[in-house]
Amino acid sequence: MIVALMGYMGSGKSTIGKELATVLNYKFLDLDSVISDAEKSSISDLFKKKGEIYFRKKEAFYLNEILKSENHVVLALGGGTPCYGNNLQLLLKQSKVSTFYLKLSLPLLSSRLFKEKNDRPLISHIDSEEALTEFIGKHLFERSQYYSQAKHIIDIDGKSQQDILEAILMYLI
Repeated sequence: MIVALMGYMGSGKSTIGKELATVLNYKFLDLDSVISDAEKSSISDLFKKKGEIYFRKKEAFYLNEILKSENHVVLALGGGTPCYGNNLQLLLKQSKVSTFYLKLSLPLLSSRLFKEKNDRPLISHIDSEEALTEFIGKHLFERSQYYSQAKHIIDIDGKSQQDILEAILMYLI
């Protein structure tokens, strides 16, 4: 089985994914890290030097490779992965893939991401929490139609890592 975690940046896909992989005794893969390692470039540099279209093509390619070749994996998707090309359909049609949307509210996302915005190229230029909230709100409005198609939606507001893990495991067992 492949457990695919989706959600907006800052929703905890990598953090929860690593813990979940440990509990399940699965391998953990972060799709952005797979792309970065394979392309020998950071994601922000790929966007700057080769553009978003190039990145999205590579994202779809590596996602496809993982789905063909891996099993017993927890996969943290990039925030935009389910929203481009046929990535979401590819994930949903595979019986060996179980998709989870880690749903965090706009105020909590904004608060969490404002503290780490300098480490996130997409939002590093935003200088107020209000502007960041507006930016994220627009993105969530566009992306929620994709995220909401996950087989399982886990509302993670106010939940501990342990609570989130237990909620995911309930669906897997």
